[in-house]
Amino acid sequence: MTSKQRAYLKGLAMTIDPIYQIGKSALTPEITEGVSDALEARELIKITVLKNCSDDINEMAQILSERTHSEIVQVIGKKIVLYRESKEKKKIELPVEKKSKSKEQ
Repeated sequence: MTSKQRAYLKGLAMTIDPIYQIGKSALTPEITEGVSDALEARELIKITVLKNCSDDINEMAQILSERTHSEIVQVIGKKIVLYRESKEKKKIELPVEKKSKSKEQ
């Protein structure tokens, strides 16, 4: 993912509400499965980590990303934003990197 694509997704994420909360039970298989299903349906999701969760938020984001085969868009405060392109319900069109034209002589 390019920095331009990541910036685009961060902009989209600002307008969405968190759909998952992770508490003291941390990352259970049910949460991982639910996050994966949500990514398939929405592509871009925001997750809130509650204060009673003692795990490191960056580690949790990395583990969730690996388990759901998604990209970490950002971790800010107690929020994690993940993106995964949907196989069937593609909604988000990422900006394409423009190729520079080489000058021929």
